[in-house]
Amino acid sequence: MTREARYSNTRRPRPALAALALAALVAVAATGCGAAAGRAPARSASPTAVRWSALAHVRAVVDLTASRGDGQLIVADDGRLSLWRPGHPVASFARGPGGYSNPGGEEPYLALSTGQRVRSGRCAFPPDTAYVLSLDKSPGVVTVDSRGLVRPFTALPGGGLLDGIAFDGTGRFGHRLLVTRTAGSATTVFAIDCRGAVQVVTRSAPKVEGGIAVAPSTFGRFAGQLIAPDENSGRIFAIAASGRSGLVADSGLTRGGDVGVESGGFVPRPLGGGTVALLADRLTPGNAHPGDDVILGLGASALRRAGVGPGDLLIATEGGAATDAVRCRRACLVRHVADGPAIAHAEGHIVFARGA
Repeated sequence: MTREARYSNTRRPRPALAALALAALVAVAATGCGAAAGRAPARSASPTAVRWSALAHVRAVVDLTASRGDGQLIVADDGRLSLWRPGHPVASFARGPGGYSNPGGEEPYLALSTGQRVRSGRCAFPPDTAYVLSLDKSPGVVTVDSRGLVRPFTALPGGGLLDGIAFDGTGRFGHRLLVTRTAGSATTVFAIDCRGAVQVVTRSAPKVEGGIAVAPSTFGRFAGQLIAPDENSGRIFAIAASGRSGLVADSGLTRGGDVGVESGGFVPRPLGGGTVALLADRLTPGNAHPGDDVILGLGASALRRAGVGPGDLLIATEGGAATDAVRCRRACLVRHVADGPAIAHAEGHIVFARGA
């Protein structure tokens, strides 16, 4: 089924009205993005969904970064790290004595620094350095520089699971590193500067996890906010630097643990012809969606054919990698754009790189 929904950016719809509208298939003109305040979301036919395809086999892959300066991506796989460029073999990275290791089958999501300077810290995150969630007995973040040297960065004591990491590239959070921790039905958001100093943004955000990302300046009233999915409800939330949370949209996709929306990423500008969207698909035996141990890809031409453009949010389900595009201007428009193999078990971020 194809889905298209629109959400007013002037007031959050009441849950009862939103649920009612999501059950209806209503034709909506593409020019009607500025829905009236409080209007329930509606849907219409969207372009034919395209399909994710396997680009590389990677054992137990759970996440990957955008490209480093040398064109290679850092991949979290099988409790280790690797380097990979589309169209090339996977190479080991940060291994051996003093290297990176995350035993136990956890999900050590990671983010890549591009050298952004913290507004108030008079320091910068070193470029091409990976910041990786550490999920062992001392939860926090470790760094892995471009040569593979691993260092502790900061500890994040407290209960719950560290389950999201992203850089603030827009500046609303002071260009800091953002990490989420979920405990029960609430999420804590930490903002961390380049010296490892930690500030709590909020302890009461909705429960979210996975491929979190900061929205670009073109993303309507949610510009610069942390965008994060909740697999259990299928909803996509925005968390502001003030700590306030709001609903961006209901994906309308399958919801529930291990199947609902998990992975997200923003389409870069420009969406060049060689650009490819990438997503980890981890082998998970015994799961309803047991996965393939591959990196999935969607090329720029396929994205454009599905109506995806620069600044759109791509959001994918853990089970089957069903993918929506969310575009926010005066209002937010949700459209189903892609499907993965039914077997797929998607994890981590959706990132973008140059193809082979």
